[in-house]
Amino acid sequence: MCRNIRTLFNFEPPATDEEVRASALQFVRKLSGFAHPSRANEAAFDRAVDEVADAARRLLASLRTNAPARDRASEAAKAQERARRRFA
Repeated sequence: MCRNIRTLFNFEPPATDEEVRASALQFVRKLSGFAHPSRANEAAFDRAVDEVADAARRLLASLRTNAPARDRASEAAKAQERARRRFA
C-alpha cells in the first residue's frame, strides 16, 4: 500500500508536485485504511491529502544538507539490484 512513500529529499531534479502528492495520498490511505473513500468521507480524505502534501512541500523546502544531491537513475538502479537479490 505504501509503495509511493519514498525519500523525496536531496534529489536532482527536486521532487515534483506529483511525487509529493502521490506520497501524501499513500500516507492518507495507510492512516485511514481506505484505498478509495466512500462519498461520505471523500471530502475529508481529499482535504487530508492536500494538507499532508502541503506539509511535505514545506518540509522539503526547509531541509538543508551538505551532501551532494542524489541522482534518480542511480538510486533506481540500486533499488532494482536490491530487489533482484531479495527476490532471486
